[in-house]
Amino acid sequence: MKIKSDYANEPRWKEVNVKSSLPKEMESLDKLAHNMWWSWNYQARNMFKSLDEKLYEEVGHNPVLLLERLSYERKEAIVKDKELMKRVKEVYKLFTEYMSVKPDTKRPSVAYFSMEYGINQVLKIYSGGLGMLAGDYLKEASDSNVDLCAVGFLYRFGYFTQSLSMDGQQIAKYDAQNFNSLPIERVLDKDGNQVVVDVPYNGYQVHALVWVANVGRIKLYLLDTDNDMNSEFDRPITHTLYGGDWENRIKQEILLGIGGILTLKKLGIKKDIYHCNEGHAALCNLQRLCDYIDQGLTFNQAMELVRASSLYTVHTPVPAGHDYFDEELFGKYMGAYPEKLGISWDEFIGMGRTNPDDHSERFCMSTFACNTSQEINGVSKLHGWVSQKMFAPLWKGYFPEENNVGYVTNGVHLPHGQPPNGAKSTTNTSTRVSFPTKATRKYGTPSTTFPTKLSGTHGWPSKRNSSNTSATNSPSNGCVIRATPQK
Repeated sequence: MKIKSDYANEPRWKEVNVKSSLPKEMESLDKLAHNMWWSWNYQARNMFKSLDEKLYEEVGHNPVLLLERLSYERKEAIVKDKELMKRVKEVYKLFTEYMSVKPDTKRPSVAYFSMEYGINQVLKIYSGGLGMLAGDYLKEASDSNVDLCAVGFLYRFGYFTQSLSMDGQQIAKYDAQNFNSLPIERVLDKDGNQVVVDVPYNGYQVHALVWVANVGRIKLYLLDTDNDMNSEFDRPITHTLYGGDWENRIKQEILLGIGGILTLKKLGIKKDIYHCNEGHAALCNLQRLCDYIDQGLTFNQAMELVRASSLYTVHTPVPAGHDYFDEELFGKYMGAYPEKLGISWDEFIGMGRTNPDDHSERFCMSTFACNTSQEINGVSKLHGWVSQKMFAPLWKGYFPEENNVGYVTNGVHLPHGQPPNGAKSTTNTSTRVSFPTKATRKYGTPSTTFPTKLSGTHGWPSKRNSSNTSATNSPSNGCVIRATPQK
């Protein structure tokens, strides 16, 4: 038998996944562990803790890792403990009843894009307030029965943890995540293989594995480029949150926006509204423009449809919070898109400039998001006013208060912040997401309800109010977040 010399020393790798087995009586625990519903249900968290309190602390409150590390003897003891098994069955019943509720099809469906999601410390794909808001948004959408899915990244290292050296200097430490020990699952195709999305870059493709984190009733799809299909230059795209140089940043934003839309297409998912949480995901509107034009529409017709179904949330007036790219770098990766859109390069890059004819101005993702979204909102009343002034140069000839920028006061998903021992808070409130159908869009009049039908025309901007006892604020895509006392 002859062995080809070029194959003789080449390793032939196969991926083998090994996981500990659970007794039949405990199989429901695996389903509970892989749905982050437990992150805001104190009964579920306390139940997992009671399986092995010491081990629960050692694994950082990670139910998946907890079940993996339970000893055979402890599993046997749990099965024999009638009181504990009763608690398991009670929690699982709550979970199945919760999950059995179908999404409300009378309200608009939403696709949500964000660079980070703060769902729980077990899943390190967030750094701060932007991620916490996105995480709470998904949890409340789940509780409110909204037909929503989300797209983000599965970071290998996430955001760094901080420590101080002896001389007081900050030390950044990046710890790699073991994806097989996280509350996530592979998204599989009909043949049982993990779904891969091929994202076009500058003359080549980046291949992203697709994972899913179940956040109650909401699917959060996570893209992962740290795989052998990609080169050493592209694997780091999803290594760290807000890490790397500007070239890596534009690669990330191409993956989130364009790759995010391609992911939904590959999974057969189509939504009514596309929500960009910050400008990082603004290129999702670019891919949607290309898709409409491929279907035979003109650029202007495609833009009308994209604008009518797009919402952009801005979070900060600080310049560092808005990404700007030099024309040379932007053109390196985006040079093929003007031809796809049927417009010139100057027209294309001008969509990301405050002054389109100023060739010295860099391309801004936030400006592109404003120009391709019908609705833009800040995250508080004051921030909405600041954002109106910040973006005023985009709509020359209008006063800042007349432009298409409003606000939605950030809400908090209260169940996630309830005391871990299950004690009831003195004021039981919840943040609700609702989609009313009645339109009251009159300039200068406080408005809390907005149309659900999508329209490409711009109306007068409405005022959003908040009070000490309740906050009802709305982007005019139909989404209203309310914080109301519950009896």
